Amino acid sequence: MNDKSITVTSPLLPSLEEFFPYLQDIWERKWLTNNGYYHQELEKALCEYLRVPYISLFTNGTLPLITALQALRINGEVITTPFSFVATTHSVWWNGIKPVFVDINPQTCNIDPEKIEAAITPKTTAIMPVHVYGTPCDTKKIQEIADKYGLKVIYDAAHAFGVEVNGESILKAGDMSTLSFHATKVFNTIEGGALICQDEKTKQRIDYLKNFGFAGEITVVAPGINGKMDEVRSAYGLVNLKHVNAAIKNRHKVALFYRNSLKDIPGITYMEDISGVKHNYSYFPIFIDANQYGMSRDELYFKLKEHNISGRRYFYPLISTFSTYRGLESAKPESLPNATRIANSVICLPMHHDLNEEELHKIIQLIKH
Repeated sequence: MNDKSITVTSPLLPSLEEFFPYLQDIWERKWLTNNGYYHQELEKALCEYLRVPYISLFTNGTLPLITALQALRINGEVITTPFSFVATTHSVWWNGIKPVFVDINPQTCNIDPEKIEAAITPKTTAIMPVHVYGTPCDTKKIQEIADKYGLKVIYDAAHAFGVEVNGESILKAGDMSTLSFHATKVFNTIEGGALICQDEKTKQRIDYLKNFGFAGEITVVAPGINGKMDEVRSAYGLVNLKHVNAAIKNRHKVALFYRNSLKDIPGITYMEDISGVKHNYSYFPIFIDANQYGMSRDELYFKLKEHNISGRRYFYPLISTFSTYRGLESAKPESLPNATRIANSVICLPMHHDLNEEELHKIIQLIKH
């Protein structure tokens, strides 16, 4: 048996030969950060690739969430999902805003628009949905609710790099969208992120906020932070952008293999492609019905681990169960039945561009037997 570890993800890495000339140029320019040449080039390249009007690069994927709330001057309460990575809700908390959790749609794992209105109070100022696993939210319905109540919409699109609906980038929905370029993502800059907005004035405010609030050498217009991306990671991103389409193509093949191999196993369900959506295959979650499958999610998770296969219980436990948030009225498990059930049944299988046939067969054989 091949005992090589099969990781849940693997970073998209450019070759050193390809990356080296960029490093050489950075060394010659002696400009390592502060909106340098490669930072500007990557912003332009990403605008073109993602087909969005304005993008602002950040040093990680959490700071764009924090900055988006600042840029739109959000306060009071923000409606969000408990089924996400903790950064989503942490960004709300860091801004002194109260998160209000709403249950998810069990088919998409995204916030259920049908349950948003009931959570709106006079203190609600925004909605922060998440395109979970890169599956698009019901942006039309969410926007209708936002317009009705005068709310802002900030999408956590950390998983949704390159995702489109009917030929339109999902990143153009709402007032702003954020991306993560963490090493585990479809496109990475090692660590990094971005904030997408719709107009030049907002982009300017975001750029002030991520650079201490400086609007000039001696002018500070806002209490900003330091969220800038450096030149080395910007150049790395430019190189990686050349390979992301091929990586997504490989991920698609993995998704097709999984679906074909898992379709007849009782107690295991998974998500299908949605008509009109250009997916990026960032994750492959499966959902375990212990009664039908004969083994609980955790039993399977640890069985895979015993054979050097890393799945991920993503997202478990729910954000609403963590000590910071569990005292909130909206965090009660009885208010979040779908999210609770999905969190207790999900495993994300290994999904990346480097998986080979032998590894995939090993994963499937273990799940089958």
